[in-house]
Formats: sequence, C-alpha cells, structure tokens
Amino acid sequence: MPDPLSDTLHAPDAPGAETPDGSVAGGSINQYPLLANPHITLAGPVDHAMYAVFRDQLANAPKDGAVVIAISTLGGDPEVARLMGDEIRLLREFDGREFLFLGKVAVYSAGATFMSAFPVDKRFLTRGTRIMIHERIMNKTVEVAGPLKTCVATLKATLHEIEHSIMIEEEGFRAIVDGSGVDFDELVRRAPENWYIEADEAREKGLVLDVI
Repeated sequence: MPDPLSDTLHAPDAPGAETPDGSVAGGSINQYPLLANPHITLAGPVDHAMYAVFRDQLANAPKDGAVVIAISTLGGDPEVARLMGDEIRLLREFDGREFLFLGKVAVYSAGATFMSAFPVDKRFLTRGTRIMIHERIMNKTVEVAGPLKTCVATLKATLHEIEHSIMIEEEGFRAIVDGSGVDFDELVRRAPENWYIEADEAREKGLVLDVI
C-alpha cells in the first residue's frame, strides 16, 4: 500500500494554510500524517547518551516504510551528530529506505549538523522552531615547553587539528545548504555570528521542505 507521506512529499504543489495576506503559512499535519508520531524522538544534548538512545530506537523502528526522526537540541558534540547522520546514510544507501527529519523548537549547532545528513526534501520543522548554525569552537591551551623541535611539533599538531576541523566544518556547511536556495558563501559569512533561522525563513530558503 503506498505510503501517504511519500505521496505528499512527491507533490511539491501541495498547498499550505493561507494567511489573511494571501501568503502560505506552512503545511498541515494532515498533509504529513506520519510526522504526528515520530518513530525516533531525541531531546537534549547531542552526546554519547543520545547516540545510545538513537541506536536503541533505530533498532526498534519499522523495517518497512518511512522512518521519522524528531529532534530538539541546543547542541552538543558535532562528531556524535555526524555519527548519527552516517548511520542514516548507510541505511538509506543499503536498502533505499526513506528517513525524514523533524526539528522541534530548537535545532541548534550539532542539531543542524545532524539535519545536514538528510536531503532538503526530507526535512521538516514545527512552527516556531529555530535552526542555529555557527562555527566550531575550540577551547585549548597549548603549552610550549621542552626541546625546540618538540615545541615545533606541538604547535604544528595544533595547527593541523584546526585546519582539519575547518575542513570538516565546511563539509557540513555544504551538506546543510545542498539543494537549497542558500549560498555556501553566505553560510560561511553568517556562521561566525551564530546564524538563527526561523522555521518559515528556513522553508522560504529551501533549507527544509515544509513547516507543520
């Protein structure tokens, strides 16, 4: 039996609710019935505890049809977010399953990193939700002590860590905007200031498919 959510996803002209000024206010939950009861619900810091909950719920999720993953987070460990995203990518590529992202209330920092694992046409936000994207932050004290060659090696190691962190950050930025109306350079320019994007703006910029 065809999945009603999949049918709707492939009907881009499905109307949203209309406001008094004639603009589209967003989708209705009746358009996307599966989003009402996510199969996986994540809330709180993105850390190894969240990853364990994610793995448990993923193992118990339906084996057929679309799987909805809802998240609300103020941020956390970007590498854990990338790990969860990679789990989704592997399953999607292995059996072609459909995974849908639903951001609720706050999709900040590492939450946006996790969102980047989903194509833009598989992303949804609830009304009033904000996305926040920023640069990675490093808090590290480098002590230079000992033989001079050792000091040079210590400084080079820190520099390499920063350079590769920037590369990983930019890979994530490109994934966030891929297929949207947001230019990569705009994201790079705005990220240092902590870019907050309200749900309707995210939809207008094509970062998500719809707001419910």
